Amino acid sequence: MNTGNTVTTARVAEDRWEALSGDRAVGHGDLARRPDGRLFLSIDVWQDAAFDQLAAAMLADLDAPLHTLVGEADPTLTARWERLGFAVGRREWEYVLPTDPRERDAARLPAGVAILPAGQAAVGPLRALDRAIRDEVEATVGWHTMPAEVVPRAATAVDPSKYAVAVRGGEYVGLVRVARVPRRARIGLLAVRADRHRHGIGRALLAHALGALHHDGIDSAWAEIDASNTAAIALAEGVGARRAGSCLELVRH
Repeated sequence: MNTGNTVTTARVAEDRWEALSGDRAVGHGDLARRPDGRLFLSIDVWQDAAFDQLAAAMLADLDAPLHTLVGEADPTLTARWERLGFAVGRREWEYVLPTDPRERDAARLPAGVAILPAGQAAVGPLRALDRAIRDEVEATVGWHTMPAEVVPRAATAVDPSKYAVAVRGGEYVGLVRVARVPRRARIGLLAVRADRHRHGIGRALLAHALGALHHDGIDSAWAEIDASNTAAIALAEGVGARRAGSCLELVRH
């Protein structure tokens, strides 16, 4: 246990630390182990003095590298983490995408391409496409540019109910994964085989996914895009996406 001023901190579980002032809780820190192996910290306090003490306790107990996410619109929180040795590792733009076709540009289906709606893809070819795309990401832009849920090797079989797939010449060449929640959905992954880029397949997949959501009464979707991924940004903005905010991933090595 660490003490300082009137605040004491203790690790109360493998993934949680608490700060107390006397017998009153004044904050907690949490550790999230992401599927790709990254360790993310978060701290929530309602007494300012507790932040630094919780952070010190967590950093003493954990091995680097460590990560945290902060909204770029919160410079005070960013500065707190930077004083502890964290630095900006990447920036992620948050986009809201309208599903109503009247609010976005139309996307033409490329010649020779068909799209299988969610739930219609065969498991074997879908799994092979998923594996091929993961290998291409690993060999090109790297996993640090991808959302943490998109892991280098899937631990479980892909679920066809979550994927729409683009097919060309009988071959699965692209996919989009959508997580549905009430009134909004998340575009979790949109990818096309590298040798099929620049044919409009990604744009057609995204338009299909948004159209399916609109049909089901969901009026918007959201997505996170690495700020360095200019192609993905252009694709999203090309279908009417608007930037809603940004998030910084801070890293302490």
